[in-house]
Order: sequence, then C-alpha cells, then structure tokens
Amino acid sequence: MLFALLCTDKPDSVDLRMAVRPDHLKYLESLGTSLKAAGPFTTDEGSPTGSLVIIEAADRAAAKLMAENDPYAKAGLFASVEIKPWKWLIKNPETR
Repeated sequence: MLFALLCTDKPDSVDLRMAVRPDHLKYLESLGTSLKAAGPFTTDEGSPTGSLVIIEAADRAAAKLMAENDPYAKAGLFASVEIKPWKWLIKNPETR
C-alpha cells in the first residue's frame, strides 16, 4: 500500500533542515524499494518549507513508524506530518 507523507516544516527552520539533511538523505536511501519518491516543498523563491515522501508500507502503522524514524522528524523539524493513503495511477513505472 502506498502512502504520501505531507510534512510541513516549523517556521524559520531552514538552518535545522540543512544541518540534518545528510542524515535524512541516508535514511531515505536506507528505505530501498519502499521509497517511491521524495522531495521538498518550497516557496516560490526556492526555500524549503516541507517534504513530500511517498512510501510503500504494509499499513498506516508501518508508514507512521517510517515517518517517525526520519531524522528530520527526530530533530523536531516538522510542525505537522499528514499520512495519506495514495494511489499511483498516472505514470507509475511499475504498471507499464
């Protein structure tokens, strides 16, 4: 089952995001094929304001655990994290 993690950064947290970013990227890489896509939300000027992470997990509880283990979450970067079941219908490379 796929889940979209919609993560919103706390205000004025770009320095924290950049400090933790190397550990965050290592964590995402460690997810292997469970990670389907990831990237930051930004302002119009390109400053990061949050993250979109799409993962495959057995259920919501497993997705929540993956979200909680992200170094960004552990560092307190996020003001909120929404976990939403997601269906990849268009341009899904696994259904071609």
